[in-house]
Amino acid sequence: MLMGLRNYIDKIKPNFEQGGKFAKFHSTFEAFETFLYTPNRVTTSGAHIRDAVDMKRSLIYVVFALIPCFLFGTWNIGYQHFLSLGEDVTFWQTVGYGLIKIIPLYLVSYIVGLTIEFTFAEIRHEDVNEGYFVTGFLIPLIMPVDVPLWMLAIAVAFAVIIGKEVFGGSGMNVVNPALLARAFLFFSYPSKMTGDNVWIAGKADAYSGATPLGTIFNGGTINDLPSLMDMFVGTIPGSVGETSKIAILIGGIFLILTGIASLRIIISTFVGAIAMSLLISDVPFYYHLLMGGFMFGTFFMATDPVTAAQTNIGKLIYGFLIGAVAILIRVANPGYPEGMMLAILLLNVFAPLIDWCVVECNIYKRKKRWAAERRTK
Repeated sequence: MLMGLRNYIDKIKPNFEQGGKFAKFHSTFEAFETFLYTPNRVTTSGAHIRDAVDMKRSLIYVVFALIPCFLFGTWNIGYQHFLSLGEDVTFWQTVGYGLIKIIPLYLVSYIVGLTIEFTFAEIRHEDVNEGYFVTGFLIPLIMPVDVPLWMLAIAVAFAVIIGKEVFGGSGMNVVNPALLARAFLFFSYPSKMTGDNVWIAGKADAYSGATPLGTIFNGGTINDLPSLMDMFVGTIPGSVGETSKIAILIGGIFLILTGIASLRIIISTFVGAIAMSLLISDVPFYYHLLMGGFMFGTFFMATDPVTAAQTNIGKLIYGFLIGAVAILIRVANPGYPEGMMLAILLLNVFAPLIDWCVVECNIYKRKKRWAAERRTK
């Protein structure tokens, strides 16, 4: 069967190449071919390091790392729904309800995003980059489960067009497109991104539905929060993929072991958050690490190799500032208790400047060392 599919693709391929009757759809055809099969070419020009891990495999690793968050988030959608109603249902009923809610989010994310990607690729006569497969998987995981689909479609379109395509596509974007989609919804439709009514699908009116950050923001104390174990396991309201710290750690450790995520950025982000929380927050630092999207953002957003700092020292500075700014926003900004999204987007913009400063400092030090060596000769 697989050989038959390969032979059929090879048979129709000339129709989509230059001179063929469907040549204008070459980018779309090439995207589906490389999705099904590993391409027999990797680079076309320039000097490159030969490595078994190409872009496609790196992106697939990220999707694999996100699967634990997806699976737990799907179950938690149903769990929170039936918990709010006070109903006792089976495991499969819980998962089934979660799938009914999350599948439309993924359909909208991929249909809208890939349509735009294919359109721009055809206009530019370029190959379709695989980068959106990760972005499209991330976007539903950082959204409230009950976000209206038409709002999600607008946010995806904004993120892909303004966040990626105007800069030249995948690999050229300045900020993380998935976070840009969430930021667009937060500032355009705040009532659908904040409050106690957006985090639980079909919530009973009498049920609170507040997230731990929402509880603190509304004047609650540590005693009003869920237990540390509940926040670690993830049986709390929140964005689809951000509640379970166990699932995040499983995926994050996988990314570290495969070399996709930078351990420097991860560690420095935690250090920055702990330092800032000890300095200005009345809430213990370990609560900050478990609340909101801090851990999800640290492992899956801050480590984005396109938008993060590239130098080793720059990664440490970049991560530390993300952690520190996230806690600063949480504590000092009464209008927005979750600071991780804004912190990452802000440091995405400053990442090139951080790298430039690091490089210039290295150049200055080398010049001083060479000058000293010449004087001693």
